[in-house]
Amino acid sequence: MTFHTESRGSQTATSTGSTTHTRYSTSRRGLFVRALVRLAEVWQALRAALGTALVWLRETVTPAGGLAALALLALPLGVVLGWTELIVAGVLAAALLLLAVPFLLGGKAYAVEFLVPVDRVVAGGEVRGTLDITNISRSFELPGRVDVPIGRGTTEIAVPLLRPGAHHRELVMIPTPRRGIIDIGPVTTLRTDPVGLLRREHAQAEVHRLYVHPVTVSIPSTSAGFVRDLEGNPTNRIVDADMSFHAIREYASGDAQRSIHWKSTAKTGQLMVRQYEESRRSRLVVVLSLQPADFHSEDEFEIAVSAAGSLGTRAIRDGRDLAVVASAQIQELARSSVHSIRSLPVVSTRALLDELSGVETAVSTMPIEDVCSLTGQAIPDVSIAIIVCGSAVTATRLRSLSLRFGPDVAVLAVRIDPLAVPSYRELAGVGVLTIAVLEDLRSLLARRAS
Repeated sequence: MTFHTESRGSQTATSTGSTTHTRYSTSRRGLFVRALVRLAEVWQALRAALGTALVWLRETVTPAGGLAALALLALPLGVVLGWTELIVAGVLAAALLLLAVPFLLGGKAYAVEFLVPVDRVVAGGEVRGTLDITNISRSFELPGRVDVPIGRGTTEIAVPLLRPGAHHRELVMIPTPRRGIIDIGPVTTLRTDPVGLLRREHAQAEVHRLYVHPVTVSIPSTSAGFVRDLEGNPTNRIVDADMSFHAIREYASGDAQRSIHWKSTAKTGQLMVRQYEESRRSRLVVVLSLQPADFHSEDEFEIAVSAAGSLGTRAIRDGRDLAVVASAQIQELARSSVHSIRSLPVVSTRALLDELSGVETAVSTMPIEDVCSLTGQAIPDVSIAIIVCGSAVTATRLRSLSLRFGPDVAVLAVRIDPLAVPSYRELAGVGVLTIAVLEDLRSLLARRAS
């Protein structure tokens, strides 16, 4: 704003929730500034109107309608030049556009309700959604169309002529052949003419989210067998206070008085203290590789996700202390200096499977070795680490996985190889479970548990 000593005109503009006060000087400079401000306001209004018109044209006029509009320009050109062909083309284009306009009337008279009976399904089937369309106007509604976006595709539903209050129902099949998260909607009502020159759309605001869980199999309990829980079992580490009594030794400086064994002290004449074998609560960690280079195909990765889901859900149902981790995505410029992992929610099987529904491979993730190293540092008290990877991970890399965790951690690698014979072998302290299909995971674990 510019302030001078001359008299000034004042203008106040009030809008909802705010008040704007503008002052202009009556000098030449003030008048020039006022003219510029007015010109800028007019230009902004023209831009807004032009933008609104372009949006309306893009939503209303189809490519065929645009050609018809161009052909309409041939009418005055034909009259000026005296070309009969141009005049006929212009008249036909005008007639088509005029006939298309009535088909757009009443485009918002539909009440559309789309219902999906479930929020979560297992990959490999399909879901039947119900689309209910009701004419809520007081007049007949011409035939139209309803578009239902399903993921990256769109299902088109033809709506017949509806009298006032009439109801039309359609079943919409939602295929779920693969794990993922499918957004359904917003449902869009569309009216168009038979030629397809003009159209009118109205989108509903609601969007349904469908979680397609990975396929899982029931595996033996993690409290027994090969994948076992170590909770309450004594370890080889000797401590001064715990539950499992081990032996008695002579008192040393710094020992707590409560550890003194008075009966042995009375017999030997020297202070004796108790020793215990450490008992600890085990923690099971499932590490899922997200590096595309670790898998030879998408099918391998899908089996890996299913294997991780099977192990995780079994541990949750057994009440185990569980962590499921994978590499977080890292920007390319920071990949050499930044290491990051993310823990998937394990509060319930549904939360875990919801998260596994959306995991995908990405080149911006860390190699499985770095993920294991950071997991061993970030998650304390790891007892069993299960690494799920693809067939592209070599035996040399598998051997190095045991070095990524502490010496007391049992490491098991679940390797997905559709062309291999299901087997189990030891590689430098790392148990390697090779499976070709998901069912092999259940059969191998059950065999070793028995």
